[in-house]
Amino acid sequence: MSPGRKRTRPPQGAEPPAPPEQSEQSEPSPEPTVGDLDLYLFNEGRHRQLWRMLGAHERTHQGVEGVSFAVWAPAARAVAVVGDFNDWDAGRTRLRALGSSGVWEGFAPGAVAGQRYKFEITGADGIVRLKADPMARATELPPATASVVEANRHVWGDEAWLTARATTDQIDRHLSAYELHLASWRRVVDQSTGPDGRPLTYAEAAEALADHVTSLGFTHVELMPVAEHPFGGSWGYQVTSYYAPTARHGTPDDFRAFVDVLHQRGVGVIVDWVPAHFPKDEWALARFDGTALYEHADPRQGEHPDWGTLVFNFGRTEVRNFLVANALYWFEEFHIDGLRVDAVASMLYLDYSREPGEWIPNPHGGNENLDAIAFLQETNTEVHAAHAGVLTIAEESTAWPGVSRPVHHGGLGFTHKWNMGWMHDTLRYFARDPIHRRYHQHDLTFGLMYAWSENFVLPLSHDEVVHGKGSLIGKMPGDEWQRFANLRALLGLMWAHPGKQLLFMGGEIAQEREWNHDRSIDWHLLDQPRHAGVRDLVADLNRVQRDERALWADDFGPAGFRWIAADDTARAVLSFLRLDPTGGGRAVVCVASLMPTVHQGYRVGVPHGGAWETLLATDDQRYGGSGIVPGIVEAVAEPWHGFDHSLELTLPPLGVVWLAPSH
Repeated sequence: MSPGRKRTRPPQGAEPPAPPEQSEQSEPSPEPTVGDLDLYLFNEGRHRQLWRMLGAHERTHQGVEGVSFAVWAPAARAVAVVGDFNDWDAGRTRLRALGSSGVWEGFAPGAVAGQRYKFEITGADGIVRLKADPMARATELPPATASVVEANRHVWGDEAWLTARATTDQIDRHLSAYELHLASWRRVVDQSTGPDGRPLTYAEAAEALADHVTSLGFTHVELMPVAEHPFGGSWGYQVTSYYAPTARHGTPDDFRAFVDVLHQRGVGVIVDWVPAHFPKDEWALARFDGTALYEHADPRQGEHPDWGTLVFNFGRTEVRNFLVANALYWFEEFHIDGLRVDAVASMLYLDYSREPGEWIPNPHGGNENLDAIAFLQETNTEVHAAHAGVLTIAEESTAWPGVSRPVHHGGLGFTHKWNMGWMHDTLRYFARDPIHRRYHQHDLTFGLMYAWSENFVLPLSHDEVVHGKGSLIGKMPGDEWQRFANLRALLGLMWAHPGKQLLFMGGEIAQEREWNHDRSIDWHLLDQPRHAGVRDLVADLNRVQRDERALWADDFGPAGFRWIAADDTARAVLSFLRLDPTGGGRAVVCVASLMPTVHQGYRVGVPHGGAWETLLATDDQRYGGSGIVPGIVEAVAEPWHGFDHSLELTLPPLGVVWLAPSH
């Protein structure tokens, strides 16, 4: 082929050269690598293993070894695949359209896994674009943008975990999650790196993370998005390759091995998923075939004003199939245990963050995005039907009803929902100087007015320690002793509160600095007793909570909770009872004393007499406190708070105490 007809890979960010006027197109394979049933299911929106149909696949085709390629580009005038296997020469591997399906398909003899490629698409507008594969299962290391042919070679060893997961009640179970950004959890600093080091590989992180979370007693890790994204500063929330784990830490098989290690160590893996929007990068999904293919054409529907990104057209059958299959893909191919769906509110409301005239009502004149609702319901239905025992968790910041209710009852079908109201109210309360807390106790009690409306997760997430918000310990008022006491009290109250717990990395060591995605957590702080004390407290919170069924057996129903006293605002004390309706666990009393003063002879009503033992006290000297721990206290027959018996306690300053009947 003459040099004038040769396609070379363009420099990063450069426009591809214009297509040649003529090309020596190779003869198409007489037998396509995509079957009629696959095409039918895809066009109907019901292909649940779409990654096996589209994308790049090593195979032997008609006796020849190579890689098949298939891509959806219904408005394209021509499509070719260019890559390492054909010297980035579009004339050597042109694809053919498969009828009216919108799918283009071809085969590259001799191509193998590990080679890079892109699709050269002549769009409906006549412009030639080099595009990454929407179904790529691996990518180059950013900022490079090519897709990579991937083959799954990992042999799993987590059969026992998957079997147990399928028979575990994921609603009424002990669950506490450790949220982390893998690139900044721990970093390697050596002579080859700058002062901030480099991220751990999946292999380096697996055992270290398993050691950390098991020592702290967390049941799950929640990873901020691991799907490939070009800009590290988006933390993964602007995805360009939905089917590819980021190459920043290794290969897809390396990520499989990472999950496998955690499972074998008894830790579940939740992954953040971002179907709400995608970035406008020219080489990715935007105007993929010269038209608004994945996104809406009208910017009133197709662009997010807050993030400068594009919105998926959830009403288009093939786009919805792309996303539903993607959710299933992470469960099937990587054995993950849950998806936390980001920015659900932005999907549900057509007028989300839009002024009048900047949005289009639905056919009924309302602001509900009916296509997005149907998509979320379909995703949850398909995921739970295919994978028993997995979680789907919504980050939804409004009062939309039934987010975590079954689809057949009119809900969205998530297993859980983040309780953003609890998070904001509680952090606002703890940030106040204690002298003012008597006027704001409703911030801590209001959440119990709606606590049973959803299956709530209580999140102290990454969003609360960035963009000038400071760290958790940095939000706490007072001198150093009071700041640490406040943080310990916050955690003690959170772990006793109805709902499941989620804590962002750094919170467990009282990280002083605000989170920076380019820097490691300040692990050296553990050399200081007060920071180590917070870590030890978190470990004990998880341990005691796990052992006391009343603290988790009925987080989502009123039978598991009863106020003792919520109205002692003058002393900033509140108390409540956690109960196990199944009868398998003993009652637990939680008393929170949130002024920096000691309260002697404080009486608390309890359901019966006998000895009550202290399960946990955040003021324990082991955690850095002053050491006021009630120990074992006898309940006497003195009615109080509506109970026939009561305990007389010495309450610590800025402390939380858990008590239960002695065995």
